[in-house]
Amino acid sequence: MEPGNETQISKFHLLGLSEDPELQPLIFGLFLCMYLITVLGNLLIILAVSSDSHLHTPMYFLLANLSSVDICFTSTTIPKMLWNIQTQSNVISYAGCITQIYFLILFAGSEIFLLSVMAYDRFVAICHPLHYTVIMNPQLCGLLVLVSWIMSILNSLLHSLMMLRLSFCTHFQVSHLFCELIQMIQLACSDTFLNNLVMYFALVLLCGGPFAGILYSYSKILSAICRISSAQGKYKAFSTCASHLSVVSLFYCTLLGVYLSAAAPQIPHSGTVVSVMYTVVTPMLNPFIYTLRNKDIKRALKGIIGVPVM
Repeated sequence: MEPGNETQISKFHLLGLSEDPELQPLIFGLFLCMYLITVLGNLLIILAVSSDSHLHTPMYFLLANLSSVDICFTSTTIPKMLWNIQTQSNVISYAGCITQIYFLILFAGSEIFLLSVMAYDRFVAICHPLHYTVIMNPQLCGLLVLVSWIMSILNSLLHSLMMLRLSFCTHFQVSHLFCELIQMIQLACSDTFLNNLVMYFALVLLCGGPFAGILYSYSKILSAICRISSAQGKYKAFSTCASHLSVVSLFYCTLLGVYLSAAAPQIPHSGTVVSVMYTVVTPMLNPFIYTLRNKDIKRALKGIIGVPVM
């Protein structure tokens, strides 16, 4: 592009899933329900963990932190999207777009690090059960969560500052529900080589590293479970990891789908659908996954709401 065609724009237009006016009430109702379920479900887990002394353990401390991140994650995008549908305006300011990118990366990074810390917690619990309370002491748990947040803050700050160096020409329309880093980089008309380099380097380092840690932890866990003689013991050990494995698989598969869909822009709304999966659907399903077969959480929830849960 010629330098004269570049401009510092003040707003973007988010096109969303569909521009059909007749579909807007359906989309509004669907996302409002998913948002309320996400917030309510994760709030119940936080309340259950904080109110039941039996759940004051490293595993449930980390789960409560994950639930907090999930609430913040969806709150970064869905309220703005619902507001746009309600006001029949798809505009987001430039500053609002950068802010949305910052918090999306922040909470996505926090989720990635927390999932890896939770895998380490299960590794210690199954492979070193006699030393579990000594290793996973409150100080270490707090330190691991603090480091996760610091790493996520620094990563999101880096990407947000890198976005400020980009110029946009006439591409004010974003075929998405919200401002996402990879989509916005593709819209820029200035040189994006450095942004892409930093983005994919961070993806390999900060996503691939924790994922490698999760794989290593579960390889050791699987080896330890195979050495258990009784079938009941194997089942009990594996059942403590099943929920976490489900959440990790769901989150990483959808996150990978975002970058794969970006490489196939010819498929309409493919990136939008995949992004909805990891920013909305996964946080909504997490409370169900963690409570479905967890008797401790069910007992605590029964004490809160007064009726049996599932």
